[in-house]
Amino acid sequence: MILDNAPARSAELLSQNRVDAALVPVFAYQSIDDVYLVPDVCVGAHDRVRSVCLTIRDKDLEDVRSVALDTSSRTSVALTKIIFREFLGFEPEWILAEPDADTMLDRADCALLIGDPALQLVQSGLRVFDLAQLWSRYTGLGFVFAMWMSRTETSPIDFASARDEGMSHVDDIIGNYLSELDLSRDEIRDYLIKNISYCVTDEMRRGMELYFKLAHKHQLISEIKELRFVN
Repeated sequence: MILDNAPARSAELLSQNRVDAALVPVFAYQSIDDVYLVPDVCVGAHDRVRSVCLTIRDKDLEDVRSVALDTSSRTSVALTKIIFREFLGFEPEWILAEPDADTMLDRADCALLIGDPALQLVQSGLRVFDLAQLWSRYTGLGFVFAMWMSRTETSPIDFASARDEGMSHVDDIIGNYLSELDLSRDEIRDYLIKNISYCVTDEMRRGMELYFKLAHKHQLISEIKELRFVN
C-alpha cells in the first residue's frame, strides 16, 4: 500500500512502525529508533530552493528581533535557529504561527514560510531570504531537507529508479500543480528541475552531517546518531 502524506505525518507513521518506508524530514532521523537512510535519493538543494524562506518587510536579517515560525517542518525550524544562533550570532524571539505572511509579519519582524506559501513570496513585494541559499553562503555546502527512510536494512523499493521514473514524467507532474499554484509552467519546471536536487552528493551528505552537528551544539537534538544506510 502506498500512502500520500505530508512529510511530518510520514515521520509519525514510520516512528509508529505503521509503514515500512517513508519520505521523512531529515531532522526526524535523530528521533526515530532503528531506521535506515536510503542512499542517493533525497529532496534537497545545492543553493537556492525557493520553497523554504525567511521573509521580512523592511529590515535586514541582522536587525530581526522576532521570528514567526511555520512549524510544519521541524527540519526547517531547526535550520532557521541554527542560522540565527551559529551564523548571525544572536537569538530572536520565536513565535509559533499559521503560515500566512501578512499575519505572521504583523506579529514578528521576520517569518519562516515553507512549501507553497514560500513559492508565492516572489510576487509579494517582501524581502525574501532563501534558507538553502543562506546555508550554502555560510557553509559552502548543499542542504538535504528530506530523505527516504526504511525500517529494514534492505530497501523494499528501488527508490533511485522510482525517482528517475518520476523525473521522466515531470511535465505531467507540472500539469497537476498548475491549477493550485499562482506560478507559470516555466516557473514550476525551474523549481522542480533547477532548484530541487534529488541525489545525495558527497557535498550534500557533508552538509547533512554538519547540520546534525550544529543542531546538537545548539541543543536542538539530544545526540547525534551515526548515519546508517540500507544495503
